[in-house]
Order: sequence, then structure tokens, then C-alpha cells
Amino acid sequence: MNTDRISLSLISHTNAGKTTLARTLLGRDVGEVRDAPHVTLEATGHSLISTPEGDELLLWDTPGFGDSARLARRLQQQGNPIGWFLAQVWDRFRDRAFWLSQQAVRNVREQADVVLYLVNASEEPADVGYLAPELAVLEWIGKPVIVLLNQTGRPRPGDEEAADRERWHGALAGYRFVRAVLPLDAFARCWVQEITLLRAVGGVLPVERTAAYGRLVAAWQVRREAQFDAAMALLAETLARAVADCETLPEKRLQGALRDLGRAIGVGRDDGGGDQARAVQALAARLDANLRASMDRLLAIHELEGQAGSELLGRMARTVTLAAPVNAGKAALMGGALSGALTGLGADLMAGGLTFGAGLLTGAVLGALGGAGMARGVNRARGRLGTTLRWDDAFLSELVVALLLRYLAVAHYGRGRGEWHETEYPSFWQALVTGVVAENAAALVMVWDGRAADSSTAAIARHARPLLAQVARTILARLYPDSF
Repeated sequence: MNTDRISLSLISHTNAGKTTLARTLLGRDVGEVRDAPHVTLEATGHSLISTPEGDELLLWDTPGFGDSARLARRLQQQGNPIGWFLAQVWDRFRDRAFWLSQQAVRNVREQADVVLYLVNASEEPADVGYLAPELAVLEWIGKPVIVLLNQTGRPRPGDEEAADRERWHGALAGYRFVRAVLPLDAFARCWVQEITLLRAVGGVLPVERTAAYGRLVAAWQVRREAQFDAAMALLAETLARAVADCETLPEKRLQGALRDLGRAIGVGRDDGGGDQARAVQALAARLDANLRASMDRLLAIHELEGQAGSELLGRMARTVTLAAPVNAGKAALMGGALSGALTGLGADLMAGGLTFGAGLLTGAVLGALGGAGMARGVNRARGRLGTTLRWDDAFLSELVVALLLRYLAVAHYGRGRGEWHETEYPSFWQALVTGVVAENAAALVMVWDGRAADSSTAAIARHARPLLAQVARTILARLYPDSF
């Protein structure tokens, strides 16, 4: 036995997703994927990972079980099943589905150290007619089996996933050769679940294989951690470009400021061609291009094909910060807006500006005299010449949430699913990510406060990267506590 080469065999009922999962784990297109039985016609081994020491982990994609009940009966009837297998060449032409099942069994018997048996998790174990005969065949093979719950659908909350696992674990409790039951959907798995699977495999290998296998798992984890680090660096760069971006406007008199505010709250005529409107459009266009380019790079990091789809901006409100050495009259106007308790308009004086949101209400000029003192403090603290538009704190926080949601979507997207297509994120992701970002709000604000000193994009990204990585790991740990 070659103790440096370890083989995992994917096996299941036909058309259960073996090749799809193989493509996802390997990060490349192998075999043929179609919604039809017996697409895979022969067992094929693929190198999953190797090490400089010469260790190799092979993943075998096998033909699916067809007539499992007849195969189980034949095995029970034969005094020499191996001899029977070798004598049944004629089945290749007479009963191809049955012959393919035989080839799958031969491969697993001869090659596998551990069997990865895929089942359709959406089915009830008691209703799966082929389950019992296939388990009988696997028992005859005599290799340790890890059951993988495939076809689970979109990522789900942990309690729902645990319920599926317990349901199948209970149904398989009487089969001692089944050593673990794990969720691993070919369409929606996450890389941290792969680490959990590999650890489970290590727990059933004989002791003489553990040294080589330990090196292989370490190499696999290094590969996936490198993808994670590259993704976090990319998210940090994307965020930093938005943080550092700005548009400078010409100074206006109080009359112009009042007219602009009137347009914002729906009073007066606005032809859409004002300096502020053009500046906001320019900011939005650059952000959209930034996000699209970032998405394409994120897909490449995860060995996926496809391009960025719908605008990420469509998921978020568009808000900007007006950071300016405003005069006392203009500040009074803004102070009046704040004292009018407007929704969508908040003070951002600590970060150096006043925030314009999408929800300005009438009555903005009430209490206008209250704001004059605030502007003089901002002017002295900031020393700005000219009016600058930037993305505000609320928007940047939303951007962090959106970037992390996109990371989760890509990190869960299996290559076997085909080209990337963006869909709505699971609702529980939104609540989880928003909550973890909120827990780190103070640290995030410190990241983009650096723009007050005109910090470069590179400097902002350097500060953002470890924080985003910490937030992302917290999210993954809460999604998959067994993996950490």
C-alpha cells in the first residue's frame, strides 16, 4: 500500500450530483454534468491536493448506482463476488446501467480509503427505496463511509441544517460503517465545510496514513486560507476606494444653498443639472465601476466563471456627506434641518460634515438659528477650502455589509453550478452580517476617519484589511461553529 497516496471515492445513486461536487472541490471542470442518469461512464481519479513531500489526495468520480436492489442481491448470492464481477463483461452490452453499477463498486473496493456517499437531503430516508440496498453494497465493500447531505438548496440557518443532519444520522445509526453524516451541497457549500469534511476523513483513516494525510489537510487549508486572504485584501481595496473618493464643488452663497435644500425637499424647480447632482452622479458611477471590477476579481480568486451582474448600488441607499467650511448662515440652515427631526438626514459633525440622505422632509428650515455655532467649530477643526462631497458613514457601513454578503455568496457558490449568477441572499445572512458589522462599527469608523488627513487609498486599505478579515471570520464562525 502506498501510504503517501490517499483516495476518496464519490459514490451515490445515479444523477445525485457526484460530478458537480467533484468540480466544486477540484476547482476545475471535470467529467460531464447533465440532468440525466448514468452520465459518468467510468471511474476517474483526480488529484485534489499534493505536497512537496510527495503526498497526494485523489478524488474518484464514479458511475452512479443504477439497479441497486439487483446488485445487492447478486452480491449476496455469489460465493466469489470479485470473480463474478470479472466474469460479467457481457453486462456492458446487455444491461449497461447494471454494468456501470458494478464498475462503481469495483472502483470503491479496489481504490478507496474512504467512501463519500452522497444522498439527497431533501428526501425522507424512509422514502428512498434505493437507500437500503445501496447501504448493503457499501457494507460489503467494507470501507469507512462518510455520508454527505447533497441537494440541500440555498444556505439555511444552522438549526435547520442540524435538523437535516440529525434526521439522516438517526436513519443511519444502525450502520456501523457509516462514520459521519455531514452537509456538503455541491451548489452551496462553503470552504470551511470542506475543512470539516477533511477532518472527518482523517478520523477514520488507519494510523499509518495519518502523517501523510495531516500534511495534505494542512496544504488544503493553506490553499483555502490564501483565497480568503486574497478576498479580504480585495474587499479592503474596494472599500478604501469608496472611502477616499470625493468631489469638490464651487462655493455657493446662502441663497444657492437654500435653493439646493428646497429642491432636495421637493420645493422649487430642479432640472437635475446642478453641480451637486453632477458630483453625486460622478461618485456613483465610479463606485459602480469599482464594484463591478471588484466582483470580477472576486470570482477569479474563487476559480469561478462569469461576470458581475446587477448593480450593487441598487441594494443600498445613495447618501453622501457634505464636508465644507460652511458659513454661519448655511450652518444655521442645516442645524434647522437637524432640529426638524428629519428621517434620512443626520449630523456627521464628528466625521467632518453634514449627511444628506434620501428622506428629507418638509419643515427643514425650522429652528434654523440653532446651527450657526456648529459650523464655526467644523470650519476651525477641518480647515477646508471649498465644498467636498463624500460617501457618508451610514453608506460606508452599508457598503461593508454588501461587500461581505457578496463574499459569502461567492464563497458558497460551487463551480459545478456553472457560471456565476447573482441571486438574492438568504435573509438570515443579512441579519447576521448587519449585526456583526454593527458590533465593529466603532473600529470601522476609525478606518475611514483617516480620510480627514487625506490618507491614501493604500493606507486606508491597509487598516481595513485585518478588520474586514476579523469580521468575516466571526460571520463564518457563527454560520459554521463546528468548523472553528
